[in-house]
Amino acid sequence: MSAIPESGSVGRALGSAGERVLESLAVLREIGAFGLIALGVTLSKLGTAPRVVRPLLFEQVRQVGLRLLPMTLYLGAALGLVIIGQTVALLSQVGAEQYIGTVMVTVVIRELGPLLTAILVLARAGTATVVELGTMRALQEVRALEALGIDPIHYLVVPRLFGLAISVACLSTYLVLAVVGSGWVFAFLQDVPLRPAAYFGQLADSLRWLDFLLFALKTSLFGVVIAVVCCYHGLARPLGFFDIAKVAERAVVEGVVACVLLDVLFLAGYAFA
Repeated sequence: MSAIPESGSVGRALGSAGERVLESLAVLREIGAFGLIALGVTLSKLGTAPRVVRPLLFEQVRQVGLRLLPMTLYLGAALGLVIIGQTVALLSQVGAEQYIGTVMVTVVIRELGPLLTAILVLARAGTATVVELGTMRALQEVRALEALGIDPIHYLVVPRLFGLAISVACLSTYLVLAVVGSGWVFAFLQDVPLRPAAYFGQLADSLRWLDFLLFALKTSLFGVVIAVVCCYHGLARPLGFFDIAKVAERAVVEGVVACVLLDVLFLAGYAFA
């Protein structure tokens, strides 16, 4: 008698999991379609109304990049003290100083710096984007733009695509510099016998030209993914005022998942490079 309820609960759990998977795939398809539409509008209207689009792009860079710069530098300094400084000290204790550059390039430049910066931008700028665009959608301001003959994708989404791509790339660079610099400071405070020339020389020897190329591409794509996900949730569906908070939370979760999946693709690229 007890086997029937157990099998029924298992079936319901599997059915619920299947529904969630299908819903996730549907949302992924819709976000992908929205991204393709935004890409098409970007390419077709690349030189259209530059006097209108450029100030919006610069405003996005100012709001995201400049306002998050102090927090980025603080986070980079903390990570350098906690992770790189401790790693340098431990490697020096076991006589493995020759691996310091490899560890910094692999952990900080390839993985930790870009991903943490993307999550920071997503948490701050992503939620603000969803709230701003969702409010405009709820107040019928998007329809007003369409009535005036203004493409909402070109006016609202394209500046955020470029602005977030530039901001994430620049903030990731500052984060990496802060991590590397504060890591050496912490190692110096621990009396690690490692001169600055040897420390930064190992880092330079471990870097390849492909690391710079993939770093720029990865951080820019993180910004594009964040912009597409957040703009989709703010514009693609009709929203009420009471739905904006839930949609912003969902956008952050899906943005983190998308950035992690993109990071996995780059991990495969580093493996084959």
